[in-house]
Amino acid sequence: MKAPLDVPRSLLAEVLAWCSGIAYVVLLYVVVLNTGRELTGVRLLPTALLAVLLLPLVPRRPLPALALLLTVSFAATVRADSAMAAWLGPAGSTPPAETQAWQIAYLQAVLSDLTVGWIAATRSRLTAAVAAVVALGMQIGGASYYREGTSSFLAASAFLALMMVTAWTVGHSVRERRRHTADLRARAAEQAVVAERLRIARELHDMVAHSIGVIAIQAGVGRRVIDTQPSEARNALAAIEDTSRDTLAGLRRMLGALRQVDPEDGAPLRPTPVFADLDGLVERTRDAGVQVDIEWLGERRALPTEIELSGYRIIQEAITNVVRHSGAPACQVIIDYQEDDLSIEITDEGRGSSGLPGAAGYGLTGMRERAALLHGEFTAGPRSEGGFRVAARLPLPVAVT
Repeated sequence: MKAPLDVPRSLLAEVLAWCSGIAYVVLLYVVVLNTGRELTGVRLLPTALLAVLLLPLVPRRPLPALALLLTVSFAATVRADSAMAAWLGPAGSTPPAETQAWQIAYLQAVLSDLTVGWIAATRSRLTAAVAAVVALGMQIGGASYYREGTSSFLAASAFLALMMVTAWTVGHSVRERRRHTADLRARAAEQAVVAERLRIARELHDMVAHSIGVIAIQAGVGRRVIDTQPSEARNALAAIEDTSRDTLAGLRRMLGALRQVDPEDGAPLRPTPVFADLDGLVERTRDAGVQVDIEWLGERRALPTEIELSGYRIIQEAITNVVRHSGAPACQVIIDYQEDDLSIEITDEGRGSSGLPGAAGYGLTGMRERAALLHGEFTAGPRSEGGFRVAARLPLPVAVT
């Protein structure tokens, strides 16, 4: 519990920043007041070091800090010019003597320009522009005291304007770069969210579509034979039950993974499906009435997880389309381990519509997207001799070969 006299740190820092800024105003004027005609060259060093007192206030309140700085700068310039002019000679001397007050004026101008640059980097363009115009006006007003003659005054004004434009431009560039970086980060975050949604959608589609296809086939078989072959009907219902439980467990695992903040805090999730799980897929498809023959070519070896996951899902979706749309009693899967590529081909002798957009829905798009994400190739279409063919080529990393 806080004590009654406790002060929030933010309020304390704010008060200290204001005290530091006001201390700068007071001390600078005291230094100029006491050293007037000698405030040139190396003797400017104490006034330059006093600028450290502004550092706490500028980041917190840049506009009030600029107002304090401009006020004390103008006053210091006028005071220094008056003291130096009195030391050089009478005010009516001919020709008029030009003082060295420009040195402290330019030092204060540099500090003002740095503050304007900070405002341009952290505030809106309009606010920064107004601050720059006001600051430049005060600087040019001070130049009229320490510059004698039109040409000298115009040269000083042009130099001050160039300094101010440079400071504002640099600050504005920093602000634009920050905004561009923030936009890129926001865009990258949005793209990551979209990519993750697409990945989840593909996983859900591949998992649910296959299971629903098997369930639909088994339900149709059971309905047709329930009166004449009760044992076959029971087998169909058992297959429906097993497939449903499998799908429900998969959905629960996926939802658990989405809700899980730290995977180490929960139970281990089911491993990502790979080619070793194809035997279970073949068995479930056989229960749905379609025989799947898998032929392995080349030297079987361990592949990256993303390669095997995409290959498994492409095979699963193609077989699902065979079960649901082709009417074929069997299909063939060829998995060819080549040196640089993994080739997958699924063919059937059905009606030649298992991969058509109207029949397969999002399945064809999902398979093509999976191949594209791995910089692979995907083709699907009816065969000239009848049936349908789905083929994918997934490039393998160099380290795998």
